[in-house]
Amino acid sequence: MRAGSRTTLVTALFALLVGLAWVPQATAGDTMPAAAGTFRNPLNPGPDPFMTHANGEYHLTTTQGDSIRMWSSPSLSTLLDADPVTVWTDTDPSRNQHIWASEFYRFDDRWYMYYTADDGVDEHHRLYVLESEGDDPTGPYHFKAKLAPPNHTDDFAIDPGILQHDGQLYLAYSGINAYQHNGLNIAPMSNPYTVSGDAVALDGDGGCPEVREGPQFLNRNGRTWMTYSTCDTGKPDYQVWMMSLPDGADPLVPGNWTQHAGPVFSRNDAQGVYGPGHHSFFESPDGTEDWIIYHAKTTADYTYTNRTTRAQRIGWHADGSPDLGTPLAMGATQNLPSGDPGSGNHWINDDGRSSADGSVTYQGSWNAGTGCAAQCFWGDDHWSDQAGSTATFRFTGTRIALLSVQDTGNGIAAISVDGGPEQRVDFYGPIRTGETLQYLSPRLPHGSHTLEIRVTGEHNPSSGAAFVSVDRAEVYTD
Repeated sequence: MRAGSRTTLVTALFALLVGLAWVPQATAGDTMPAAAGTFRNPLNPGPDPFMTHANGEYHLTTTQGDSIRMWSSPSLSTLLDADPVTVWTDTDPSRNQHIWASEFYRFDDRWYMYYTADDGVDEHHRLYVLESEGDDPTGPYHFKAKLAPPNHTDDFAIDPGILQHDGQLYLAYSGINAYQHNGLNIAPMSNPYTVSGDAVALDGDGGCPEVREGPQFLNRNGRTWMTYSTCDTGKPDYQVWMMSLPDGADPLVPGNWTQHAGPVFSRNDAQGVYGPGHHSFFESPDGTEDWIIYHAKTTADYTYTNRTTRAQRIGWHADGSPDLGTPLAMGATQNLPSGDPGSGNHWINDDGRSSADGSVTYQGSWNAGTGCAAQCFWGDDHWSDQAGSTATFRFTGTRIALLSVQDTGNGIAAISVDGGPEQRVDFYGPIRTGETLQYLSPRLPHGSHTLEIRVTGEHNPSSGAAFVSVDRAEVYTD
C-alpha cells in the first residue's frame, strides 16, 4: 500500500461480518441446514490483518490508525463478534499517529508486537516493537525499542515482518532502497528487539512500479517462501508475488533469493474481489492446515476504503511451493479450519431464504432484482426510497448484523430491535460498495427477536437520493 494511504477504518462497528455467506449448491427457494462447521467472510472491517492461533483462541489485529486493537475468539466464525481489546496506545507524539500493520510473535514466553507509526507526517513512519509482560498475546505490553538498521537509521519504513531462518532472526520490511520508495529490505537481528546489522535490499518483481511491501514467510519443503504485496493498495490490481530461499542459504545475499514468475494471488473480477493483498498466514487449531488472511475490496474503484479482512485455506503444489489459490467471493461459505469448534451462526437472504431459523418480510413499496450481481449476497437485493416502507427480520439468536450495498444514492434508515427505540443509520457511501456492514445489533438474550428497517425518505446532503438497500443478515447464536 502506498505510504500515507492507509486510513482508520474501524470504530464502533468493530464486530462484524463474520457470517455472510454465499452457498453455491443452493438454488432459489431452498432452505439450507445450518452448518456448525462453516464460516463466511469478511472477518473484520479493517485492513492489514495479522492473525495467529494461541492459547485456544484466534487472535487478530488490523490497522486502526490511533491504537493497536486485538480481537480474540475460539472460533473463526465468531471472531468478529468478539469485543476488541486495545493492547496499545502511545503518548509519545513522535509515534502515536498512523499506527499501521501490527504483527505479533512469541519468543521465549513473551510476545513481541511489531508495528509502524509516525507523528502525523507519513514520511516519518518508523518501525517499533513492544514486549508483553507475560505469555499472553493480548498483553499488557510495554514499549521496547525502535527498530532501525545502521545503514537506515532514520529512513521511512513500514510493514515489519519477522523471518526465522536457520535459527536466526531477521527483520523484513518495506522502505527506501534503490528499487522503490517502498521496497523490500531485510536485516539481521540479535534478539527480538535489536537490529544487529545493515539492511539489504531485495529487487522483487511485481507487475507494477509502485511498491513491494508486507513481506510474509512460510517455511516448507526445504525452502523459505517470502510472499509480498505489490502495486498501490488503492488500485484493484493490488496483488501478491513471491520469492524463495533454500534452507541453509544466507538471506542477506540477494542472489540467494529466487523470484517466482507472476502473481500468486490477485483480483477475481467474476466474484467481485479486488485488490487482494497485505496478508499473513496462520495454522488451523490442530496444526494440519495452512491458511491465508488478507484484505480485499468489493469495488474496482481506486480507493483506500472498503478494505475488509478475509481468510481462506491454502494448499501446496507438487514442486513444494505454496498454492494460494484464487480469492473467494465475499460471502462464500467455507469449512472452518480443522480443530475449530464452530458455532451456530447462520444467514438470512433478502429474498427470505435462510440457512437456519430466520425470515424477512416487507411492507410498503420495495424493488427487488439481481442488478447488484457480485456486490450482493446470492447476487440479489431489495431496495426502496419510499418513506414508511419496512423490512422485518425474524431470527433466533443473540445478535444480528446487516450487510448491503452502500451507494451515492442511498439514504437514512431507522432501525429498531424488538420494537424498541429507533437508531438512524446512513446507508450512503461516496463510492458504490457491496456487502458492507451497515448495522450490528446490541447483544441480546438468546431467543426469538425481530429487527425492523424503516425507510425514512431522508438523506444527507452528499447523497443524491434516499434509497435503503436490504441484502442479507448474519445471525449469531453464542
